[in-house]
Amino acid sequence: MNYKYHPTSDGFYGEFGGAYVPEMLHANVAELQEVYQQIMDEPKFKQEFDELLRDYVGRPSPLYLAKKLSAKHECNIYLKREDLNHTGAHKINNTIGQILLAKRLNKQRIIAETGAGQHGVATATVCALMGLECIVYMGAVDIKRQAPNVARMKMLGAKVVAAESGSKTLKDATNEAIRDWINNAEDTHYIIGSAIGPHPYPDMVTKFQSVISEEIKHQLKEKTGKDHPDYVVACVGGGSNAAGAFYHFLHDERVKLILAEAAGLGIHSGQSAATSILGTKGIIHGCMTLLMQTGDGQIIEPYSISAGLDYPGIGPMHAHLIKTGRATVHAATDDQAMQAVIALSRDEGIIPALETAHALAILDRIDFKKDDDVVICLSGRGDKDLNTFIDYISKD
Repeated sequence: MNYKYHPTSDGFYGEFGGAYVPEMLHANVAELQEVYQQIMDEPKFKQEFDELLRDYVGRPSPLYLAKKLSAKHECNIYLKREDLNHTGAHKINNTIGQILLAKRLNKQRIIAETGAGQHGVATATVCALMGLECIVYMGAVDIKRQAPNVARMKMLGAKVVAAESGSKTLKDATNEAIRDWINNAEDTHYIIGSAIGPHPYPDMVTKFQSVISEEIKHQLKEKTGKDHPDYVVACVGGGSNAAGAFYHFLHDERVKLILAEAAGLGIHSGQSAATSILGTKGIIHGCMTLLMQTGDGQIIEPYSISAGLDYPGIGPMHAHLIKTGRATVHAATDDQAMQAVIALSRDEGIIPALETAHALAILDRIDFKKDDDVVICLSGRGDKDLNTFIDYISKD
């Protein structure tokens, strides 16, 4: 089989990926590149990872047939319930893997970036579990709109540091985390939460998240007799949940891969994060990918009501999937995402995160057949977004 959607040994997915890092980080990144796959393949590591996913995270997460949603779209829509994981999102899958990796690398200090706060909470959680120092960088704007998750991080013993530069959101939090890593490279491991960053991070995050698609295969087989869906749909910013949901279907052409990104106030409104449409090839946070930028390479500030999708780039694997036509992308506006939140809440009794709502919002643009099996990665729960929901509903 031609594994053309997996990275090369130097971390490239087609023309995207690689490792573009300052000289001060070369040793850290080279160490990760050299040992991460070796460590991940160790039977003891895999056993500990699998046990923690089962006994601590609560995996496998259910695959739920959403009957009202299915009837509305005249197909079989299954929700992969990552919102039911410990900490409320898929992010914990990756942080469990990376904290075990950090322990084997003898790193005593952990840093992370977060937008919606779910990765920050997941990182703070595993640091508490393993007794390691935790510093989470978060944009000042996101600290205000994701106050519940900030409180959770602090309860777990993490130090939350506000990024006050730029748009004061995820991009700027990542910038601050990288500066910290440069200054503390010897004893610090940076747990990146998205499928982005210098090689090996995109591949590493994807593999830790691939438990999602692994479970989908088995669960769908039990429910339908098929080991593959006809469609997998996931939201994408950096793209960790989409990477995990797609992984075991990347080379199965029977499965259509659909990405949903944030159009904000409108794709061409100047208030958007629709990277696949507005982006061009460029380098951000250590990798070559699609990036919202001006003609002279200055980053265009993104916007989305969803803190987790408010990012000017996209993971290099996703950029490659889009460029080759393997994945199709649709963009949902803030209003469309909010209406999707309300619909799922009232029809299925499930309040989704704003990120996931973008995937729900684009379903009416796909021409499903009656017998199609469609899996949507419900990447997180909406508790963290309740203030945003309340503000939106009160405007009506």
